[in-house]
Amino acid sequence: MRALMLKAAPIAATDATVIILGESGSGKEVLARTLHANSPRAALPFLAVNVAALPEALLESELFGHVRGAFTGAAANKRGLFEAASGGTLLLDEIAEMPHALQAKLLRVLQDGEVRRVGSTETFAVDVRVFCATNQDLGRLVRERRFREDLYYRLKVFALTVPPLRERRNDIGPLATLFLGQEKHSTKRFTRAASRALEAHFWPGNVRELANAVKHGAVLSRGNDVEVAHLPDDVVCPRALAADGPFRALADVEREHVVRVLDACGGNQVDAARVLGLGRTTLWRKMREYNLGGDRH
Repeated sequence: MRALMLKAAPIAATDATVIILGESGSGKEVLARTLHANSPRAALPFLAVNVAALPEALLESELFGHVRGAFTGAAANKRGLFEAASGGTLLLDEIAEMPHALQAKLLRVLQDGEVRRVGSTETFAVDVRVFCATNQDLGRLVRERRFREDLYYRLKVFALTVPPLRERRNDIGPLATLFLGQEKHSTKRFTRAASRALEAHFWPGNVRELANAVKHGAVLSRGNDVEVAHLPDDVVCPRALAADGPFRALADVEREHVVRVLDACGGNQVDAARVLGLGRTTLWRKMREYNLGGDRH
């Protein structure tokens, strides 16, 4: 994660659009807010909208606003998020879910820097930096004609990928402590066993799942140090099963599989990555995480 933040630092100073990629719950909005907070626009609004959460008609009004009488129920003029975020930053989360008709309108706004409210014939200038986030492969969606190619290349000035939490084991402890402090927890501490349980979990829900697990522990510990018993069962149970029966931690099984594939490929990481369905960089991270050493090339 440190390498990602070092890469993001100079990007924060620009006004270019950024696509933030990563699994659901991996911290894409956190990164967007960090970029905004370290940019010249930091004192101005940061607004976010989940594109997938709104139907097309409502999303258009939410983004661009509307005038009175534009549609049934439009009793008054309304500012859209592009107006409300003027001078600041607008995050379009789940951008891959935006309907094609709105993609065309968004492209026009990005190209011309002007917005027209729904039902109006007048346009006006806006100065907004746009971030987009998605857990999907936009390049593949373009090839499948499910996302506009011209919008894709207009947005893709910079692309940042937030790795899943399971590939950022060193972040688990600091993040857990941060979340515990946000719960106004008295000691702000985990026992050593609880810390080990957090670090061993696979975290399929990423940072969002970790935050919820910490909240769970904070409530049950009642201000005392958070112990293993205070953590959610689905965080603790895999460890108990591994100790009491034939079940094993997923990380152990994955490590053995990676070793077998590497051996079968004669240590060739390019071939192994292709067999595993991973990127070369992701395989390298896993080898480092599992202490497989640098003798495999």
